[in-house]
Amino acid sequence: MMKTLKLLVSLHTRQNDFQVAQAKSAEETARQLGIDVEIVFADNDAVNQSTQILQAIQNRAESRPDAIVLEPVSGTALPQVARAACAAGIGWVILNRSPDYMAELRRATNAPVFAVSADHAEIGRIQGRQFAALLPKGGSILYLEGPSQSSSARKRTAGMLETKPSNIRVATLKGQWTEESAERAVRSWLQLATSQRAAIGLVGAQDDSMAMGARKAFQTITNEEERARWLKLPFTGCDGLPATGQTWVREGWLAATIYVPPLAGKAIEILATAIREGTQPPEHALTESFSIPPLEALAPRTS
Repeated sequence: MMKTLKLLVSLHTRQNDFQVAQAKSAEETARQLGIDVEIVFADNDAVNQSTQILQAIQNRAESRPDAIVLEPVSGTALPQVARAACAAGIGWVILNRSPDYMAELRRATNAPVFAVSADHAEIGRIQGRQFAALLPKGGSILYLEGPSQSSSARKRTAGMLETKPSNIRVATLKGQWTEESAERAVRSWLQLATSQRAAIGLVGAQDDSMAMGARKAFQTITNEEERARWLKLPFTGCDGLPATGQTWVREGWLAATIYVPPLAGKAIEILATAIREGTQPPEHALTESFSIPPLEALAPRTS
C-alpha cells in the first residue's frame, strides 16, 4: 500500500482573502486526494517563512513533508531554502512567481519542481480595460499597488499600463495586499496637499481587500460632502472570490473585480500525479482570469 503523501503549504498572511482562499483550496484538494497537508502562514515576513520551511526540511526523515508548496513573501523566492529542500529529496512548488532558479533545481533533483501562477500581466490588462470602460472620457485614477518586491504586483501594473487609454492618468500608492495597509496608505495620502488638488475619478486596487481598505480610509473623512464625493467613485479590485469580491460587486461596494482562481489546489493536483507517477511536470502552469462583471457590461457611473 502506498504511503500517504505529506505536504507543507506556506502562505503569506491570514489577513488577505486570497491567501485564506489558497488555504481552503489546499485543504479541500488534499482531502479529496487523501493527502496530509499542514498549512502555515508567514505573517508577511520572509525571514519567518524561511524559518518555518527550514524547520520542516530539517525534521527527522519520517516527519518531513514529501513536498513544499509556497507563495513566497520575498521577491527572490528563497533560493537557498529551495536548494535545501531539493537536496533532501523534497518537492518544491512555487505559487505566483517564476524564480530564475527553477531550471537549475529541476536538473539537480528527481523531486517535482514547478510553478503555478495566475497570468498577472493579463490580469493587469483586464484591469486597464475596466478603467477604460468606467472612465470613457479619461481622467485620473488612484491606484493601490502591491509591495515593491512582488513580481505579481509589477506584472499587474505593467499590464494595466499597456491597455489603459492615454487619457487616463495614474497616481500610485503602495500596499501590502491587506485592507489595513491600503487604509493606512490612503489616509497618509489624504493628508498631502496634492490629494486635495487631485481630481480622482476612480480608485483601483490590485486586490479586493486593498480596495476595501481604501474605502475605509475615505469613510473617516470628517467633511460630509467630501466624504460622499469620494465614496461615490467607482472602486475596483482583483481576486473576485465568491464570499468577498463577488459579493462586494453585487452589493455595490466595488464597481468591478477580476476573478483569480486560487492556485494551491491546482498545484497539489499536479504534485500528487507527479509524485505517484515519478514524473517531472512542466515547469510553469498558468491559470485564467476574467472580469466581473464582464467588460461589455461595465458602464460609467452616472451619479
